[in-house]
Amino acid sequence: MSVVERDVEEDGDADRGSGPAPTEDLLYGVIRRLWPLHRTIVRAVERELVGTGMTAGEHALLDALRKEGPRTVPQLARALGLDRQPVQRWVNHAAQLGLVVTAPNPAHRRSSLIELTIEGTEVMRGIQEFEAAELRRGLADLSADDVTTTLRVLDRLGEEFRHLADDSRVPPEEPGAPAGPEQQAGPEGPDGHDHPGSSRRGPSGRSDMERTERPGETEAPGRPTGRRTPRQ
Repeated sequence: MSVVERDVEEDGDADRGSGPAPTEDLLYGVIRRLWPLHRTIVRAVERELVGTGMTAGEHALLDALRKEGPRTVPQLARALGLDRQPVQRWVNHAAQLGLVVTAPNPAHRRSSLIELTIEGTEVMRGIQEFEAAELRRGLADLSADDVTTTLRVLDRLGEEFRHLADDSRVPPEEPGAPAGPEQQAGPEGPDGHDHPGSSRRGPSGRSDMERTERPGETEAPGRPTGRRTPRQ
């Protein structure tokens, strides 16, 4: 029995017969795995970053800059699905480590661009080369088609839950209705600058990623080397 089939049976769906599991049950199985998977990945990243001075959040920040190029703090916060405040803290700490710098923003003089330094680029290259080798070794049984399908499902879930979180779904009777100004511009507006009234905080007042970054738990002294600390 596969893990998915076992989940469906444990959830009390076995009485539906021996046919395929309903799609919504399979989707619940995906959703139930996301939070523990996220926490597991954060712990694994933290372990790899021991001795670098970086946190898992700063790793995500630098990865976004390496992939997308210079961005403002509000743009980075939107890409990471977080409030601006924790992202700003990560930027400040990464700047202290010499991994990022601010640069003038031609589109908005009050909102600087954040970009990787040469050292930051080299550090992330070293870290991600190691991570890529680990993924190839540990997940060799997954095909490119498997991963492509997974990405499509995760993207679709993200789209749906963003609608639910923002209460921005277009009513069914108006499938072609244009998005309102707030939806079109996003919380930081069309200029990439953070505007008053935008917020990404959950019911507790803190974002999920922010709650994973507790002072003293993930940061270690020293400067990044781009090399993995050998495991004991």
